[in-house]
Amino acid sequence: MTAADIASFRPDPSELASEPTGVGIVGLPANILTGTRPHVVAGTLFDVPAQVRFTPARHLFTYGDGSSRTTVSAGSTWAALGVPQFTPTATSHVYGARGEYTITLETSYAAEASFDGVTWIPVDGLVTPEATTAPIQVLEARTALVGQTCVENPRAAGC
Repeated sequence: MTAADIASFRPDPSELASEPTGVGIVGLPANILTGTRPHVVAGTLFDVPAQVRFTPARHLFTYGDGSSRTTVSAGSTWAALGVPQFTPTATSHVYGARGEYTITLETSYAAEASFDGVTWIPVDGLVTPEATTAPIQVLEARTALVGQTCVENPRAAGC
């Protein structure tokens, strides 16, 4: 059985997210991740009711600035990793210039088919559905030394 045999079965669309949500800061890691997980799709295969289980095997993150990364990791949120914001992750990316970029995620799945829901038969090849995209706005952060925070004095410089 090959990937061509299960062409009528479609994996769920990949989810694509970034931290901070939809925003990056020049020179700091933007955490790019996917919620893609193994899942089962029901249908008909060789004129028999069947199920196909799709398991993410590879993720190609294209960051929109000419760079990309292929990884088996779907990534995790900073909170799930127990690390502070802007900590580098297995799927993070550092943008070198401000602007609006389009992130593209292409997930390739390993597949297995079952006709009884118990016995799973591996399918040769990987299934790669249409890519998912999401915009990210990359900004520059500038700091200034001030005598008081905006909470302490809402009329202070920079507030």
